[in-house]
Amino acid sequence: MPPKIAKLAGLGAFAACAGIAALFLLFVYGTRPTASAGMDGTLRFISWLSVAGVLLALLGVHLLIGRRLLALSRGDNPPA
Repeated sequence: MPPKIAKLAGLGAFAACAGIAALFLLFVYGTRPTASAGMDGTLRFISWLSVAGVLLALLGVHLLIGRRLLALSRGDNPPA
């Protein structure tokens, strides 16, 4: 892979991390309790925890791929 493409793809993976974090914040904002609606505390906690687990896994994969791509763009051997 050409170094410029690897660098752009690596930076894109890190930008996707910001998008994943924003998606979780939007989910938390949408499920917060309000005066007229909302979820009860137990259901809200379980849904936040389950969605956070999936998004943390995605976040970890994007961080690993981004680090490897940036190392590849510098000409280093990607970390194992």
